[in-house]
Amino acid sequence: MGLRIEVAGETNVGMKRTHNEDNFSILEENGLYIVADGMGGHASGEVASQMAVDALKEFFSATEQDPERTWPYKMDRSKGYEENRLITGIKLANLRIYESAQRDARQRGMGTTIVSLFAVEDGVYVAHVGDSRSYRLRDKQLEQITEDHSLLNDYIKMKRLTPEEIANFPHKNVIVRALGMKDTVKVDTRFETPREGDTYLLCSDGLSGPVSDEEILEIMSSATDLKSAASRLIERANQNGGPDNITCVLARWVA
Repeated sequence: MGLRIEVAGETNVGMKRTHNEDNFSILEENGLYIVADGMGGHASGEVASQMAVDALKEFFSATEQDPERTWPYKMDRSKGYEENRLITGIKLANLRIYESAQRDARQRGMGTTIVSLFAVEDGVYVAHVGDSRSYRLRDKQLEQITEDHSLLNDYIKMKRLTPEEIANFPHKNVIVRALGMKDTVKVDTRFETPREGDTYLLCSDGLSGPVSDEEILEIMSSATDLKSAASRLIERANQNGGPDNITCVLARWVA
């Protein structure tokens, strides 16, 4: 008996920003879920995050109808078709954003993070670029399953920082990898085999920044349904200052 997926998503401008540069998409027919957090200000961040979502959606619907369609990138022979499909869609989004920014001076420097889940026959692929995250809730344990592509995380990996040093790190928002920075991008992927009752969270750093893992765990565990879990997560980020746009998508595997 296969598991089915329940899903909910929500986005919010937060308490400090005037407009929302985040975007998300739930494509149930493709089993594809996306969160993108744009950057670049002057509304070009939201252009970048929208382009990322649209490019991935278009590529997926084009390859759905025509699996033989020529891809713009060579397949990585060490990975299967579906994983390659997800990586290629994200690389295509990257190129589209980069080229658009090169053409239009007002969009110069725009970019976006992306984190996505792609449910396939035997499991789910998680792909990401930047510091938008994915978490898995399983058996009352919350685990971050993506690694931030940020300067802070690079420092943490290189030398052990004290919690105080981490809290006072001056360049918290500096992302070392994003869509639109260069004409090519490296996409990190991992494969997961969801079990019945597992819930996956995709979120922008407007959620994972102000809301601690403990709070995320508590809200995800106690909410009766995904829609109210998403609303409560956003509400908590705003209660904790809401310094940034806040977006989350939740997907739960149920019998």
